[in-house]
Amino acid sequence: MNPYLATLLTLTIAISFLRLMDFFAHRGWIESKLSRKFIHIGTGPIFVLCWLMFPDAAISRYLAALVPLLITVQFFLVGTGIMKDDAAVQAMTRTGNPREILRGPLFYGIVFVVLTVVYWKDSPIGITALMMMCGGDGIADIVGRRIRSPKLFWSREKSVAGSLSVFGGGALLSALILFIYVNVGVFESPFSNYLLPIVWIALGAMLVESLPFKDVDNITLTVISALIGQWVF
Repeated sequence: MNPYLATLLTLTIAISFLRLMDFFAHRGWIESKLSRKFIHIGTGPIFVLCWLMFPDAAISRYLAALVPLLITVQFFLVGTGIMKDDAAVQAMTRTGNPREILRGPLFYGIVFVVLTVVYWKDSPIGITALMMMCGGDGIADIVGRRIRSPKLFWSREKSVAGSLSVFGGGALLSALILFIYVNVGVFESPFSNYLLPIVWIALGAMLVESLPFKDVDNITLTVISALIGQWVF
């Protein structure tokens, strides 16, 4: 596909998904906390699968990175109050304060821009790191709030169930996307070759996410996943 057309389609798909979640949250059909996590979990896989539309051209990675960059700029404008978007605020914040968007959601977008440019479709490292952030960190909060389990002694706001869901959710989503990439011929190695590296990366992501730091998981978890990926892939 023409890379510019692929960019337009990717942007359209990404914005449509975000607007759908905003609409559901604004209408009260889903809780804002849940819509925030749906956006966190779903945006990444949708975006990475859209990479498959782009041709193997040098400009493709930069055009693809333009999509999360534009969305991140929108997050910044809404978070600083320059742009008013009540539906987005309700869908992406815990308390309804627009400035919350300047933390987790903003970091989320920045990480996508950087890893798209650095790794693109040339390596499974970037894809796996992004899926760990989406499937791991995104699912952890949902599971941790709904399944009662002991709290971590070094991080009292986090639980055993939440940490295990980081491992399981991140590993499963990474495996799913890499399975698709292998089967469409982007990656030539057998799918089984990716399973053990995914396990090691998921373990590292789980340990880092368990640390008692607020609002920086999108950066710390993704960075450690990419670093471990450099070693195991």
